[in-house]
Amino acid sequence: MGSALSSLLGSSGSPSEDSPSSSESSRVSTFHSAPTWQLHFNSVKETPTLMVIDFSASWCGPCKFMEPFLKEMAAKFTEVEFVKLDVDELPDVAQEFGVQAMPTFVLVKQGKEVDRVVGAQKNELEKKVEKNKG
Repeated sequence: MGSALSSLLGSSGSPSEDSPSSSESSRVSTFHSAPTWQLHFNSVKETPTLMVIDFSASWCGPCKFMEPFLKEMAAKFTEVEFVKLDVDELPDVAQEFGVQAMPTFVLVKQGKEVDRVVGAQKNELEKKVEKNKG
């Protein structure tokens, strides 16, 4: 499903295409293949942990604008899991979550969407993470 596209596009910054990568010392994980993402998502579904999924694209200006803020939030909210997915690498996952614009932040708990923020809205995202983290 999106893995053929991922292998064609390659993966930047990760040791291997099938392993999640974290840039620098950031707590934001990045997935480059649909099977690896699905395994991770299924394992997190069993826990009460809030997961914030950042659907972005390498060519998206507002996505780049939000990246440092996402890393700050990941450092601040250590009980929350932050994940970044590129819609061009994983189009099936983006479609599954109904993503129509970038960036879109989907907040998920136990496999179910509890909230979302569309666009580069720092304050709105922080409020919704604060509200749903506990």
